[in-house]
Amino acid sequence: MIQFTNHALPEQPIRSLEQYRTGGGLEGLRAVRAQSANATIALIEASGLRGRGGAGFPTGRKWRGLAESSSSADHAFVVINGAEGEPGTFKDRSLLRSNPYLVIEGALIAAHCIGANRIVMATKAIYTREVARLSDARAEFDREGLIDGIELAIVEGPDQYLFGEETAMLEVIEGEDPLPRHLPPYHYGLFTTSPQLGWSAGLDDSPGGPAEHSDNPALVNNVESYAHAALICRLGAEWYRTMGTHISPGPTIVTVTGDVQRAGVAEIELGQPLDQVIHELTGGPAAERSIKAVLSGVSNTVLTADKLATPVSYEALADADGGLGSAGFIVFDDRRNMVDVAYQVSRFLHVESCGQCNPCKTGTHDITAALEHLVLGTGSHSSAVATIERRVQTVTDASRCYLPTQEQRVVTSLLREFPDDLAERLDGVRGDPDVALPKLLDLVDGVAHIDPKARYKRSDWTYAESPVVFTSRP
Repeated sequence: MIQFTNHALPEQPIRSLEQYRTGGGLEGLRAVRAQSANATIALIEASGLRGRGGAGFPTGRKWRGLAESSSSADHAFVVINGAEGEPGTFKDRSLLRSNPYLVIEGALIAAHCIGANRIVMATKAIYTREVARLSDARAEFDREGLIDGIELAIVEGPDQYLFGEETAMLEVIEGEDPLPRHLPPYHYGLFTTSPQLGWSAGLDDSPGGPAEHSDNPALVNNVESYAHAALICRLGAEWYRTMGTHISPGPTIVTVTGDVQRAGVAEIELGQPLDQVIHELTGGPAAERSIKAVLSGVSNTVLTADKLATPVSYEALADADGGLGSAGFIVFDDRRNMVDVAYQVSRFLHVESCGQCNPCKTGTHDITAALEHLVLGTGSHSSAVATIERRVQTVTDASRCYLPTQEQRVVTSLLREFPDDLAERLDGVRGDPDVALPKLLDLVDGVAHIDPKARYKRSDWTYAESPVVFTSRP
């Protein structure tokens, strides 16, 4: 049996700060404010917490690095990344809807650790329920005098995939488009008054802005990461390590969608077999169907049927040539041709590419167009395959962010692992250009509500009146 938990994700939403306090909330913040920042960072390090946004970087190391590198001239920021956009993922929104207090408490703990007096809660404007819950929770913290002189701002950003990339998020907070920068947030953060060689940056003219030249480093962590930090400061590092594995301690929130009987989101202990998680949370595939493949979002290589017993942990999924990512698992059953899936993945990444790096934008376009030829049964199939083979080698050249690497890894793995599916398309058998890649608008009562506009989105982030095709350049 799978060990489902409710440490961060409660069974029922927490409706007030008082209810949150009654359940032990704020105890971690109170303890942290009574001790040194170094002691708190050491606690996070001892817990083994890894960032839940996708990369899995050790959280304590990230906090310590920023705390030690900030100078007296800096005005550090804490940024809550709630711009969830990875296909198949609904964990951050579930957490914000049910317990925004835990997230804010974790961010206040982080602010104490790095000496920040500004917290920015960044999420998408279309996530109206999440924005409302954050706003109400912030007001309650303020009324209770718990903010301790820290400014808490909510930034509502655009519905673009790259808004969730940490440097692009800083651009949005500064009022720009979500275009990734060259330099990381811990080197050059928000409203820096030093040249940062990013897309755009300049003097902070806002009221109360820094008067000196500074880098204003920003600590950017995922919603769930801050929630875990608050729990660790309340219950301890040893408690946290009673769950999960040595390398992947603690629980995590997983989402399972796709060809399953019902979609699901739940908190589990890390280290449990993926196939059991899928079956116990969703009922598995439909009767007389079997799981053919699973994608962990569109950031990691495909997991084939023979790897479904892999434990849900950073190390086990990496050993299986996959990855945990943001723990959003998309299931495809044996009806699916994985060339069709590769087309949808490539299409999504091409459309969401910002265009700053020409090899990425043109490469993802050409790969998408070639896959579209294969799926629709048009054009020269040998030419399409040659284009894919050539473009996956160069799509990552001079890239600012991870998106083109995703294109390279995911598309290559789908075509490599399913040669029979590729042979079927090369024989001219028309595919399904509408196979679902779940860009989730909502997940309610086991039903995944997928964005119906996804196929209408152009590569300039506008929308057409009919589904967009890419077999010729716009």
